[in-house]
Amino acid sequence: MIKSFNFPRPKGIGIAAIALVCLLLLTIMVAPSRQSVQQGSTYGRDPSGYGAWAAFMEKRGTPIQRWQKSFEQLTQQSEKITFLQVHNAVKPNGFGYDTAMRKWVGQGNRLIIVGIWQPATTAPFTTMQPSRFGNIAIDTSRRAPIRQREQLLGDRFGAIVWKEQVNRGEIIFAIPSHFAANAYQDYPSNYEFLADLATQGGYPIWVDEYLHGYKDREVIQSEIGNIWQYFAKTPLVILVIQGIVLLVILVWAGNRRFGQAIALVPPTRNNSEVYIEALAGVLEKAESADFVVSRLQEAEQKSLQSQLGLGSNPLPDSALMAAWEQQTRQSSVTLRSLLHPSSRPKNNRDLRLWLEKWQTIKNINRVNQ
Repeated sequence: MIKSFNFPRPKGIGIAAIALVCLLLLTIMVAPSRQSVQQGSTYGRDPSGYGAWAAFMEKRGTPIQRWQKSFEQLTQQSEKITFLQVHNAVKPNGFGYDTAMRKWVGQGNRLIIVGIWQPATTAPFTTMQPSRFGNIAIDTSRRAPIRQREQLLGDRFGAIVWKEQVNRGEIIFAIPSHFAANAYQDYPSNYEFLADLATQGGYPIWVDEYLHGYKDREVIQSEIGNIWQYFAKTPLVILVIQGIVLLVILVWAGNRRFGQAIALVPPTRNNSEVYIEALAGVLEKAESADFVVSRLQEAEQKSLQSQLGLGSNPLPDSALMAAWEQQTRQSSVTLRSLLHPSSRPKNNRDLRLWLEKWQTIKNINRVNQ
């Protein structure tokens, strides 16, 4: 028995809902957190963003500029600048500052790195660190063992902010990545302290937003390139998720494999039609076209006699033509040609025309009745 698979609506919706929930959970688990990427961004308005500090700098008359290209492109700038990066607890040797960045800093530039990883100490997690701007709120127990002369902010447990001289430039490190974030707007001393670090030297202040995923249009176009480069750079797990989504859509829209098997109702066959088709095939193979035409002529003649009220017994051709002329009051020339044996069709085209003539004869009779 031939079977087809349909998708019963209630069950299909339930399975699709379960698949959608699983896909959503998988996406949440494997997708990178946008919030973690935006921590420290001057575009960020969440507690970990630095949007409030950027507005503070604008208000005090020392606006910042946002850099949305790679560090390699930054090194091509001839102007001396102060470059601020806000990381999320990055290790000092985790992003290569001691190679290309140190060379760039040594040319006379200033680099401020906020969010440096250091081991935890026995220091209290929350402290108020004194400075010339007032007490600065620090929420971390991590400290760096730096010599006193390099320490810019710290206590007896170690340094929280310190600097390192590199030829004609300097690098400033700060452990807490959030000490001037939006969450610390109630502590203006924190904002003043970072502003002072950024304005020392009088250089233009650039903030690294490329680090947080913000890129200029030309950078995006050059990095994406074409569709094949996009797939080459796309993490494998994202491709897997896209494949799962595509599979669910295909199953839902076309395949429908989840439903119960429903038997197809076999089509009802006309036995008479089957018999006639079989007989026609036999006669065609036997080359008995004349036999078929003669049977058709007898059937048409019998049908016409019935319309004329002459019964079903075969009549002579002359009697049939006379009766047709009397009732229709038209010439029987066409009917005479159809009754003559020489007019019988020899091919399919002639047969079609011959049958049409018979139909015309019978239609004329109907009209005149």
